[in-house]
Amino acid sequence: MQISPKNMQELLYKLFKKYNFSTQNAKLLADTFTESTLSGVSSHGINRVPLFIEYVKKGIIKVDAEAEKIGSFSNIERWDGKLGSGIVNATKCTNRAIELAKQYGMGMVALRNTNHWMRGGTYGKQAADANCISILFTNTKPNMPPWGGKDSRIGNNPFVVSIPRKKGNIVLDMAISQFSFGKINDYKLKGEKLPFNGGWDDNNQLSNDPEKILFKERGLPIGYWKGSALSMVLDMLATILSAGNSTAKISNKEIETAISQVYICIYPEVFGDKGLQEKLIDEIIDFTNNVEPINSGDRIYYPGEQSSQKRAKNLEEGIDVNQSIWERILMLLEE
Repeated sequence: MQISPKNMQELLYKLFKKYNFSTQNAKLLADTFTESTLSGVSSHGINRVPLFIEYVKKGIIKVDAEAEKIGSFSNIERWDGKLGSGIVNATKCTNRAIELAKQYGMGMVALRNTNHWMRGGTYGKQAADANCISILFTNTKPNMPPWGGKDSRIGNNPFVVSIPRKKGNIVLDMAISQFSFGKINDYKLKGEKLPFNGGWDDNNQLSNDPEKILFKERGLPIGYWKGSALSMVLDMLATILSAGNSTAKISNKEIETAISQVYICIYPEVFGDKGLQEKLIDEIIDFTNNVEPINSGDRIYYPGEQSSQKRAKNLEEGIDVNQSIWERILMLLEE
């Protein structure tokens, strides 16, 4: 079914107000969930709303809590998320990292005790729109086996890099698993198989069946052993920089919460060579694009380009939404 962005935003705003978010935060949540869906990331947009409300009902997400600074070390700060909404906390910490970057050239905020930030690219775009480069990452509950192991002990720890650019911001937003679990669930909702293997089934065989992968949440690390190592390192960095929970500690909780995140921003305008920076980025994109495709008609995209195109298309045509998800949201509003 097709939903206009305006209708989605208005309905979600009413929903979050119903669950006692402040006017400001209800708008931020509604805008963020809508924008992620508009950009083609329903898995971390509209499809996550019912689970988000479930966590609010259970008190896992604290409606009145917001991140607070607990330590300052020049251009590096530690914050505590107080178990508030991941979107509210991530927006606040990204803004603070931007402020530090514009003051010092580079700024970092390490955040502990927060909740899922939904689409990580949201905050990469936020930084790029403020003319900052960003490097952002989070740990998660264990949902991938370390390479060579059977049981999940490492997280798929989403990793974001963004670079501001006049012709279109560069925004890399990727999980350290071959597919994010939100995307795997998208395929399950559609009744489709993954285009490539995305994890292990009960028989320890690689599979592209979303139901079999989701059963025990054993995702496949990107690059096999390399992704396994990268996941561990990101978890280590998020944990020691924030003095927060590691994936091991998060595994002791019944539901993923109290996770650790890092927000690093760099202000490239300190170099005074903005024109050169744009030229160098275009040079890399042009060189990469100038390659013969394997399949006729295919083209190469820079990170974030397809999301921008999807957003423009959805603005014009409306957003394709899974009907069962939309009906569940309507029921939540009417409860």
